[in-house]
Amino acid sequence: MGTGSVGAVETRYITLPSPLPLEGGGVLAEVVLAHETYGRLNNERSNAIFVCHALSGDAHAAGLHPGATRPGWWDGLIGPGKALDTDQFFVICSNVIGGCRGSTGPGSTDPETGRPYGARFPVITVRDMVSAQKRLVEALGIDRLYAVVGGSMGGMQALQWAIAYPDALQRAVVIAATGTSSPQQIAFNEIGRRAIMTDPAWNGGDYYGGPGPEGGLGLARMVGHVTYLSDESMHEKFGRRLQERDEVGFDFATDFAVESYLHHQGKVFSRRFDANSYLYITKALDYFDLSADGSLAEGLREVAAKVLVVAVSSDWLYPPYQSQALVEALAANEVDVEYCEIASKHGHDGFLLENGQLNYLVGRFLSRVEVRDVMTALVPTLDPGAVLVEAARVMIEHGVNHLPVLDPDGALAGIVTSWDIAKAVACGRSSLAEIMTRGVVTVGPDETVQAAAARMESHAISALPVVDSENRLVGIISSEALSRLVGRCR
Repeated sequence: MGTGSVGAVETRYITLPSPLPLEGGGVLAEVVLAHETYGRLNNERSNAIFVCHALSGDAHAAGLHPGATRPGWWDGLIGPGKALDTDQFFVICSNVIGGCRGSTGPGSTDPETGRPYGARFPVITVRDMVSAQKRLVEALGIDRLYAVVGGSMGGMQALQWAIAYPDALQRAVVIAATGTSSPQQIAFNEIGRRAIMTDPAWNGGDYYGGPGPEGGLGLARMVGHVTYLSDESMHEKFGRRLQERDEVGFDFATDFAVESYLHHQGKVFSRRFDANSYLYITKALDYFDLSADGSLAEGLREVAAKVLVVAVSSDWLYPPYQSQALVEALAANEVDVEYCEIASKHGHDGFLLENGQLNYLVGRFLSRVEVRDVMTALVPTLDPGAVLVEAARVMIEHGVNHLPVLDPDGALAGIVTSWDIAKAVACGRSSLAEIMTRGVVTVGPDETVQAAAARMESHAISALPVVDSENRLVGIISSEALSRLVGRCR
């Protein structure tokens, strides 16, 4: 994979046109979503990929803001030649509702009071986050996404997309995530929340305009950050090395390098993140449970997208067995699912750091474009008894040049082209049976677009009926549609 950058970027803001109903029964009257986009949306609006961020992420996933030196949080995967190739895809990332990086959250102004919401902000869920994202995608004029991609909480959002809007995405990439938050995950979140809420500066959530609970938020981050690492990575990074001293002090000052590191992480985080957002987002994670009647398979039965599930070998916050449980549940519903486990010593943070492995796995998954991904599914057809006048009328009404002919059982019997009709008129023929092509060259929905393009080229034809294993028509694919894709699929 290449290492191109998307270059200079800016965060944009959109206000949703109507209030957003929430899963808990509340309503957000005004919703602003901060978002960034990379690459170009094609004319068919079919190449969009939505990227979902993790707990402390934001809309700035790639590129550089003016004057900045640090790129977006997933710059290693987004850009020309990378897994989310902006030469081919239109990539969207937005800050979740409840966040503090431009989207409506507890620090936003409550339109009823004119003051920040604080703890009066309604409790939100991952489903609510995705509902807002769906409205953003619609506002951008996109009916169906090519893929939704995310790691950690972003992976949970990708799963929620696949369940809530099964017809709105073709593929989902779920990295270092789970289908149901575990007791251990909830426990760590609760420790963080207690650290914030017992800080006197929290003031019941009304601290805006004054000193906030930086100590409590910093402590929450310290605990959370440990869960993102692994035992091996901490041994390698810190060992028992002392911090700026030659021997232990036999006091409660900072002795070890790992202590200093965690203090630094807590301080930096408390300066850039809002404590109330931490409360609301971790609560949304706690409530995340896709199972239905105690069954994850039942909860995932609506998924229609192809799914790639990726686990990190040393991740003990979202361990591989949870990803494997997802795969088993999806497979039980006959979902087209692929599982990969990346070897990493970085723990949960591997989904942000293992760019080489992820570029390969995600890029390969996204670049395998199959016929079903680009075919036209709603195809006008004829029966063998139709007359030429009817065939011509159907072609004109639907603006097509190829009409499959189906027998009474729905199986493909032949095909008629506009060229066939022109010849028939010139020769004085009127019967469809006299001119239609039998023994039609076809393609299967699971075949690659390269295979379809090669078949068209070898037979000098401009369209292929797409049929299932019983020769029943499921769509049609044209050389025009393939010409926009085959270059990047070779």
